[in-house]
Amino acid sequence: MSSSHTRQYRSLLVSSFAAAMLLLSPSAARAQQATPSASDKASSEIASRGQRSLVRQIKYGDWQKFCFKTTGTNQVCRTTISGNFDTGQSAIRVDLIEREGEDKIRLQIFVPVGMYLKAGVKLTVDQGKPYPIPYVWCLTNTCIAADVADAVFIRDMERGQKLQMEVVDSSVQSVSTTLPLDQFASVRRGAPAKTFAQEIDE
Repeated sequence: MSSSHTRQYRSLLVSSFAAAMLLLSPSAARAQQATPSASDKASSEIASRGQRSLVRQIKYGDWQKFCFKTTGTNQVCRTTISGNFDTGQSAIRVDLIEREGEDKIRLQIFVPVGMYLKAGVKLTVDQGKPYPIPYVWCLTNTCIAADVADAVFIRDMERGQKLQMEVVDSSVQSVSTTLPLDQFASVRRGAPAKTFAQEIDE
């Protein structure tokens, strides 16, 4: 593998799976005080003080699927969609992460910093029931909500048309955005747009 391909692979690998690995490291997440307790997860029902519209509109790209494979490990695939502000700055990213040979599917969401963490993120497919995802980690410029995804919710995403995402900001006002789902099922079940493979020298 060339040095440029190696750098590209490593960059995408870190971006895709750093947050997913945090799901296996709750102690690290607690150090950032972003992981709610069991009771806090239920507090995703916290009532906001109102609702405000987005200051800047978000434009979403298409759903894409990328897979990653290293020597001696099972392949991991990420079905993802990203949204950017009109300035080009990254706003939202949703990842569905699946590891070959495992039944558990992980759902992770990247949102801007400045959110009320105890409220978590609410996802709603079409007119269905809100599905709460707790925050697990915050970095300098993003906060990540993640959890093992319920199979019924994933099925609803595959059958649905729109995914509404609702967060609560630091002023305890709810803010929502809508992502398209019309391509989600076909992309998830189809061949990856690209597979990144790397052999590790022993």
